[in-house]
Amino acid sequence: MPAEPAWVHHAIWWQVYPLGFVGAHPGTAATPGEHRLRRIVAWLDHAVELGASGIALGPIFASSSHGYDTVDHFRIDPRLGDDADFDLLVAEAHGRGLRVQLDGVFNHVGREHPRAQAAIAAGPGSPGASWLATEHGPEGLRFATFEGHDALLALNQADPGVEDLVVRVMVHWLDRGADAWRLDAAYAVPPEFWARVLPRVRARHPDAWYVAEVIHGDYQAFVEHAGVDSVTQYELWKAIWSSINDRNFFELDWALSRHGRMLESFVPATFVGNHDVTRIATRITDPRHLAHALVLLATLGGTPTIYAGDEYGMHGVKEDRSGGDDAIRTEFAATGPAGAPDGGGDAAIYRLHQRLIGLRRRHAWLHLATTAPVELRNEQYVYEAVGDGHRLLVALNLGDHPFAPAGTDGQPLAADDDTSSYGNGSVAPHGWAIWNGGA
Repeated sequence: MPAEPAWVHHAIWWQVYPLGFVGAHPGTAATPGEHRLRRIVAWLDHAVELGASGIALGPIFASSSHGYDTVDHFRIDPRLGDDADFDLLVAEAHGRGLRVQLDGVFNHVGREHPRAQAAIAAGPGSPGASWLATEHGPEGLRFATFEGHDALLALNQADPGVEDLVVRVMVHWLDRGADAWRLDAAYAVPPEFWARVLPRVRARHPDAWYVAEVIHGDYQAFVEHAGVDSVTQYELWKAIWSSINDRNFFELDWALSRHGRMLESFVPATFVGNHDVTRIATRITDPRHLAHALVLLATLGGTPTIYAGDEYGMHGVKEDRSGGDDAIRTEFAATGPAGAPDGGGDAAIYRLHQRLIGLRRRHAWLHLATTAPVELRNEQYVYEAVGDGHRLLVALNLGDHPFAPAGTDGQPLAADDDTSSYGNGSVAPHGWAIWNGGA
């Protein structure tokens, strides 16, 4: 497996789902001359002020509805704009020192994709349908879909033409200035396909970063066999909010032991929110404990991502129905933060994000840090994060009483307001603190 590019060691992504962000939800008609993609430019200074070093975009290519039903990988979705709008966004991002990540949907295409339409006309099993995967159903041979969605037809990754298409698409947009790719639904694609594709792309763009969407399974084996740089760490995401809600830090500690083993061979992509899950401010049932999830994201090894709006404590529930993503893919003000009340939400949560991201950027070694438990109880967890000769001590308290972790001298590097007022090494009820453990 190739080593990840050096710039990723400092990467902190701010993720945007463009179609929702700019008000082009499924069903929205394309309006010539509107150039909605440029709205994101108005938020780039916000990403910089937050502390991010890159902007991770959801799907931006021509599609029929939500972006994951692609109909043309080489064309910007007309609801967003055109190539000139993309070039402007990349130039403005790079001018601020922000990398740009794209979302590649290469497991399936929309039913209205020209190749899909031609295949449907020719019928499954015909020479013209070789790009699409087939399966046997009650009525005989039929085109395979992605997870039962009739509008999403699965590609046949064994076909050389599909491999060539994916390579051409990835190289095309990297040539135009993209820095990284998220590989959507990578878990549904044979790892051997990525192992053939990525070396061809890296030959042209050796400094690009490739992260695969993988939800369940053996992350380490996937990285090894597929040759990607990273995978989405859903195990840790679940353990963070679940252990906090259940006041059961033993679950988190177990997940961190697995996380540490992953860090021996690759750096997972970490997050507490994204465009596919209920927002973290909604998921955490006790608002006093939202900060604990953010502290974990900031101090654990990995390449972290902040989902746009989470920094303001936005709420939204993901529902398993048609349109069930709309509440977590909301529209943002076209004029940037100044066009939204209080910047769009809770200013205190925004300032906390800034503090914690700032701490992480001052301790860039955390990218590769591993953790070990120091004190572990249901409601209290103290762990040390260690890497490159450095050490931080992190204490989380979900209980109703203060507690004093062992080995904490002096004022913490960062803490909640109540803990900071103690000044005696104790962590306030429902509080948290981070101490410098020294080199």
